Amino acid sequence: MMIDAIQDAYDHATAWLYETLLQPAMYELGLMDWADEAFQWMDFLVFGLIQVVVVAAICLPLERWRPVERWESQRVVWTDVVYTLLTRLGILPLLGFVLFYAASTRIEGLIADSGFVPPTLETFVPWLREQPLVALLLYIVILDFAEYWRHRFQHRFAWWWALHSIHHSQTQMTFWTDDRNHVLDDIIGAAWFGIIAVAIGVPPGQFPIILLVLRLAESLSHANVRLDFGVVGERLIVSPRFHRLHHGVLSVGAAGKNYGVILPVWDWIFGTADFRRDHYPRTGDPEAPEAYVRGGWLAQQYMGLRQVWRALTAR
Repeated sequence: MMIDAIQDAYDHATAWLYETLLQPAMYELGLMDWADEAFQWMDFLVFGLIQVVVVAAICLPLERWRPVERWESQRVVWTDVVYTLLTRLGILPLLGFVLFYAASTRIEGLIADSGFVPPTLETFVPWLREQPLVALLLYIVILDFAEYWRHRFQHRFAWWWALHSIHHSQTQMTFWTDDRNHVLDDIIGAAWFGIIAVAIGVPPGQFPIILLVLRLAESLSHANVRLDFGVVGERLIVSPRFHRLHHGVLSVGAAGKNYGVILPVWDWIFGTADFRRDHYPRTGDPEAPEAYVRGGWLAQQYMGLRQVWRALTAR
């Protein structure tokens, strides 16, 4: 099957890189006691690199084709590039390993010892075992629904908005802006997504594919490109125009619209959709601290913690 072939190719590539590059260096440094952990890290690194390459190959030509805005200086855009490289190739995988690897191993051991087998979609709909592509699509729909509500909560709670405002403060939005998030916000998002994926029984072989689909959809929706999918298409798939309305200066905080990641249907159902045509507003959060707008990665991370503390301690 196609999914199995993709997984096999990915596993072979990861193993070759590990055995060729990382393992010899670890052997020379006497670090082979950490071999299993290092292989996990290599897996994170390779998958992150694939994400960056695929997204850039699709979004860069689009942004050069029909940009919404052109800027003399793109210094703040380069800050978003730093976010992407650190998130996809460094910080988030490292935090994911340190915070979740030991815990997940322990939980899996307890579940195995108890004899409990978590239910999956295939448990309730057995014929999905013979239709892996249909199952994959259903998993994506369910996780997209969960991401819609996480996104709404980011705007609803003051402490969470204090973090998420870093993402909205970008006045020169590009596809790189997708990763412009506080590390704490990324950790919460990764835990939210991972717990729900485990709860609904996403197979390990499909999980990376789902992540890549969501990643591509989110990056494209942030692209600096004058692009919509038409009256019908915009109600089926989130477009750059649809999501740009979400980032508009008049759509910040609890007043936000268009929270959907892939499917606008959730905004349609819950009354948060804005389908205005031919409207590409300026982006940014007028109330954001200056560090959020002009600061570098470290300044924004530090200010994010201060803003969360202020939101939590405010009367």
